[in-house]
Amino acid sequence: MYIPRLTSNVSRLARTRCFSTSVSRRSYEDTVQNLKIGKHTRVLYQGFTGKVATQNAKESLEYGTNIVGGVKPGGSREHLGLPVLPTVREAKEQLKPDATAIYVAAPHAGKAIEEAIEAEIPLIVAVAEHIPLHDILRIMSILKTQSKSRLVGANAPGIISAIGNCRIGFQPLPTFSPGHVGIVAKSGTLSYETVASITRAGLGQSLCIGMGGDVVAGTNFVDALRVFETDDDTEAIVLVGEVGGSAELEAADWIKDYYRREKNPKPIAALVGGRMSPAGRVMGHAGAWAGVGEATAEEKYKILQDAGATMVDHPEKFGNVMKSLLKQAGKDVSKIQASAAANQRRGMHTMRQVRPTIASQTSRFNPNQQRSLHLRDQKAVEHLNKSLEGFNISEETPNDADSVYLSISVDRSSRSPCIIASPSTNPRKLHHRLRRFPYPYLEGPDQKTILAAIQHLQLDAAPPAAHAQTAKLISRLANLYREQEAVSLTVSLSVSSSGSLNLSHPQLFYDDAAFRSNKRHLELHALRDVSQEPAVEVEAEKSGIVFVKLNSADDTANIGTLVNGAGLAMNTVDALALPPHNGKCANFLDTGGKATSETVKTSFELILKDPRVKVIFVNIFGGLTDCGMIADGVIMAFEKVDMQGKPVVVRLRGTNEEVGQKKIAESGLPLEAFDGFHEAAQRVVELANKS
Repeated sequence: MYIPRLTSNVSRLARTRCFSTSVSRRSYEDTVQNLKIGKHTRVLYQGFTGKVATQNAKESLEYGTNIVGGVKPGGSREHLGLPVLPTVREAKEQLKPDATAIYVAAPHAGKAIEEAIEAEIPLIVAVAEHIPLHDILRIMSILKTQSKSRLVGANAPGIISAIGNCRIGFQPLPTFSPGHVGIVAKSGTLSYETVASITRAGLGQSLCIGMGGDVVAGTNFVDALRVFETDDDTEAIVLVGEVGGSAELEAADWIKDYYRREKNPKPIAALVGGRMSPAGRVMGHAGAWAGVGEATAEEKYKILQDAGATMVDHPEKFGNVMKSLLKQAGKDVSKIQASAAANQRRGMHTMRQVRPTIASQTSRFNPNQQRSLHLRDQKAVEHLNKSLEGFNISEETPNDADSVYLSISVDRSSRSPCIIASPSTNPRKLHHRLRRFPYPYLEGPDQKTILAAIQHLQLDAAPPAAHAQTAKLISRLANLYREQEAVSLTVSLSVSSSGSLNLSHPQLFYDDAAFRSNKRHLELHALRDVSQEPAVEVEAEKSGIVFVKLNSADDTANIGTLVNGAGLAMNTVDALALPPHNGKCANFLDTGGKATSETVKTSFELILKDPRVKVIFVNIFGGLTDCGMIADGVIMAFEKVDMQGKPVVVRLRGTNEEVGQKKIAESGLPLEAFDGFHEAAQRVVELANKS
């Protein structure tokens, strides 16, 4: 069985000493200032000569980014007039980069990140999707031993200084303008909508940080907030979160403390996507799911609001909200706008008009959407019986015993695995009584951590044999978690009247990125039974589309949604359902960040399988793609699909939006085009409510 390992050189270093030569009293947390990029930043590209990296580098160079060269294994030549070196270490010595952009596909991205850490590159930006979770956990365990390198990502659009004309990532450049609002976001598409709104308000952006939508992020909200607090170019802050994890709650604690200690704090506005997301579902992004004991998106929204952040329900509103907040804070908004406009004029003298290139940008190493393998019931019992010898495992808890909850999962705050323990499996008590016990990824849980978890399970007074078995079980589950690259392994435990330990109700989730990206654990992932999954979701997956049926028991849920990007798709469902619109959506559909004619055609077909649907809302933000081409795709798909007389409302925002809207309006097809979300949503709900 494959066990994910460090590259030999990195493994030896990580196990024998701290990973860098940094003074030991410093830590990974001290690297947040590496996020302050700008005109001074010297940028390296790993995977420099690849098609995606080449086009991205051309655009970034035109924008003003100081790219100093790249790396290609075995390479020693020029590309785009810049040097190409065979290793990151040689590039560090010769080119003195401050940052590196990892344009390497997911199967090799982990190794590329490790090479950058070993070379002590100050800022590492990883944009690829589907890097296996355990690769990232391993990388984070390395990063914690040093204080030289900071990671942004993975599965993130990157980081961009609009005021410093420095882009490290694939953000849509036409959307950005230099200014004074700092933005940090999990979702790419929601961040682009946010940027566009701030640009339209004339405020512009200082620094925009993409946290990314994976389970574990190298840089989180609090890291970004710490940078924005001390950044002289940042006058206000926007935070864009979503369902899953606790980063928004940590940000709320920071915001509350910030407002308490600062006499003149910078105003903060926020949004949380996924407020209408069903429990237990992964909503497009690998990390967009609420684990046991984690706050829902709705709870996050209220906690951020209570902390003092001004909340919005759609990113289109951020621009006007920010102007109001700045005015309330005593800031001269017209002066900020004038400064942003002056910065923009200065930037135009040093760059040509930059337009996104669709073919290269939209691929982003994304062959298909990510899912988790879920084994339950008898399949989970059979698999655990093979993997854990010497334990009694069954589907049901014995009648004569009370059960406790045990899981090995991810602690997103500590960026490491953890033991999750609760002395009760009662759903009403579980949330309040569980506790997480993080442990190092490479070493596994030590005896002290295991005993603390057993004590919290209230099994420390169990018969000696059951106590010893529980300790052995935790250790074995932790090994299995790493060996099989699980997301979470959960069981209920009970001690019988005879004193023996019983395991029941196993729920096993595995990271399929390890299988899809790296072809690891083939036998394990062969256990997936698609006949037990909704047929429409399996069909969508084949086309790289994420489809989730919503409100299945509600016949009045009659709005079909078609959106590009998971964050925007979640927020579309939220904003339609919340006041003032009060609509009901039949589905969540993320085209995977793309909106080609083929994906739109397939999406229409999937949505129309649901007889409840009365109207389809196509909500596209053309950040990385051109709205004119998106409109062509919608029109072509519309002509090929039997729409069953269902009306279609299309909202196009972003690059070339006027061209796209005009094409829709002049198509002669029963399509209604809008640019504003509020107006489009009003029309959608109006059509849905027609008898």
